[in-house]
Parts: sequence; structure tokens; C-alpha cells
Amino acid sequence: MNPADWPGGLAYIVVFIAAALEGEVVFVTASVLVGRGELHPLGVLIAGALGGSTGDQFCYYALRGRLHRWLERFPGIARHQRAVVARVERHSTIMVLACRFLPGLRVAIPAACAYGGVPPLKFSSLNMVSALVWASTIMSMVAWGGPRALAWIGLGGWWAVLVPGVLIVLFFRWLGKASTALEDKPGRDTHSP
Repeated sequence: MNPADWPGGLAYIVVFIAAALEGEVVFVTASVLVGRGELHPLGVLIAGALGGSTGDQFCYYALRGRLHRWLERFPGIARHQRAVVARVERHSTIMVLACRFLPGLRVAIPAACAYGGVPPLKFSSLNMVSALVWASTIMSMVAWGGPRALAWIGLGGWWAVLVPGVLIVLFFRWLGKASTALEDKPGRDTHSP
């Protein structure tokens, strides 16, 4: 069953929901269909960006205010509260902008921003910018950049669109594992972002 044949805007709704929950795999698949001319690029771009941003913002807004009370129950975390908040305040802009590109930290960064008191307008606007750049970058690489580059070496058809998509998914999976491994490294202060 080809998502491009789904009635109405169902394919774009699926892209939105998947980007909010998971991230790259469904969005890359939709970008492959854009490269084949089966889905509209603007629809996929908007659905992916809005979905990705919605997922990040859900975590941020769900944890605002409540996170402090919950974390203060743990003495080890409570002792580091000022240091964590200061670090988040110092680096909040880059943290929010990087959030979409760091799959292993997509919950941790919004949680740290909620805990660190990043203003809602700042978080939401920077996160939306990040989501648009994320969606534009992936779509451009998969739908247009990849096929043209692979055509130069003689690879065409589905492979020319599928290979960049698979490479991007593998890259984001690796990036997610690398960022999670950094968090779990012994001796590292895991309470700070």
C-alpha cells in the first residue's frame, strides 16, 4: 500500500504523528516519496516540521513547573539545582536549536529547558526554527540531493532516493546512540545538560 494513494491528507497526518512520536524513519520515507513525485514536498515539510516540534514541545510543556517539585525529592539532584539551571540559562539557545538533531536527547533537552526555566516563547520559537531546518535538511538530502548525486555514479530509480534515506536513518540512529553513551559515561555529571 503506497501512502501517496491514501485518501485526503492521511499521508501527511501520519507524517505529522510519526514525527511527533519517533522522528526520522517515517519522515525519510515520506521524503523518498517526495523525490519520486508521489507526495507534495510542502505538505511533507510542514507535517514533519510541525510534528517534530509538537513532540519536543509536549515534553517541555508537560514538565514545566512540575519537574522542580518532583526532582527536589532526590537530594543528589536538588544539590545541583543551581548549577543545572545556570548551565541551561547559559546554553539554552544552542540546546533548543540542536534538540531536533540529537535523537538521543529529544526528551532530555526539553526537560532540561523546562527545569532551567527557559521562557515558553523562546523555547517554542527556537524549537520551531530547529524543526523547520531539520525537516528541510532531511528532505533536501533525500528527495533532491541524493538522487542527483547518485545519478552521477550511475545509480538511478528507487535506489537513488532510497540510499540517502537509509544513510540518514542510520546516521541519526548512530547519533542517538552516541549521545546516549555520553550521558551514561561513568564519572560524568549526568544531572547537567
